[in-house]
Amino acid sequence: MTRITPPARPGSRLLLVWAVVHGAFAAGCALAGVPLLSLGPHEAPAACDWGAVAVAALAAAALAARRRRGERLAVRRALLIAAALSLVSGFGLLMDVLMLLTGSLPAHPAAAAHHALGLIGAVLLGADSLGRRPRSGRHAPAAAASSRVHLVAVVGAAAFLPYATMKTVWALGGTFAGMSGAEVLEVSRRNGASDAWLALESRGLDPTALFALLGVVLLFGLIRPWGQVFPRWTAFLAGRRVPRWLPLTPALLGAATLVPYGLIGSGYLTLATLGVLDLPPGDFRTGADALLVSWAGMGAFAPYGLALAVAAHSYWRRTRPLPVTPPAR
Repeated sequence: MTRITPPARPGSRLLLVWAVVHGAFAAGCALAGVPLLSLGPHEAPAACDWGAVAVAALAAAALAARRRRGERLAVRRALLIAAALSLVSGFGLLMDVLMLLTGSLPAHPAAAAHHALGLIGAVLLGADSLGRRPRSGRHAPAAAASSRVHLVAVVGAAAFLPYATMKTVWALGGTFAGMSGAEVLEVSRRNGASDAWLALESRGLDPTALFALLGVVLLFGLIRPWGQVFPRWTAFLAGRRVPRWLPLTPALLGAATLVPYGLIGSGYLTLATLGVLDLPPGDFRTGADALLVSWAGMGAFAPYGLALAVAAHSYWRRTRPLPVTPPAR
């Protein structure tokens, strides 16, 4: 009896290429002793890089099993597990992108490449494991999100208030956590900040605060039709719709970075607050000052990242392509 091999999905070859590239890169770093993972200022041993090799191997094995036996629930679950693990490994990509946008190179280029590969794999694996139904190519109208999603977005935006207050005090030359605005500028210069970053800070415009403002605009753009967020722009564009990938790309990037970063960081700070771990003072005078500033940041990143994930999921569902309608006979 002739065995019929199930046809490969169009994205299977791309996924296989990703698995080979990611696995080879992580294996090379592990053998060379280059760490790819870290928790705050602490780098994980290079032996932990083999975890990324295992994720790539899991994805490749699931693809091979699907090629031989067709669609199976176990295969879909394996791809989803690989997607979740890849998402964790890509959580630092947003910070690397922000550094590049301000003219600075990432402190650890190999880790930055690992972040990019991890997030690319998470997107490819997630899309492949969920599968695709025939679509007409037309998108549903971008209606407003539900009241629950609106409430989540408001909470996520409000979480930035302590962080924005801290940055505003420094920008106006005041003192927060024992450090003045001038000292903050000097610390940035000593840590190798780019000229663009220093120019903005010297004028009272902290780059991270500006990015936070853009993040809040993105958050509300995901839950409201863009014409209601920017009515003048919509009138100027004469009714053109915003391509759904345009807000979804930074939203997914931000959520994939900030959710694990904020949750893991908040857990670390909780242990430091309880006295289980010691938080180094770093550039601050005392560990208590460093803890206060860290909570102002983590207290914003985790809630905002979760709100961004909820808003992005709502936007994706509300604007997904309409199913194909068979022609009437």
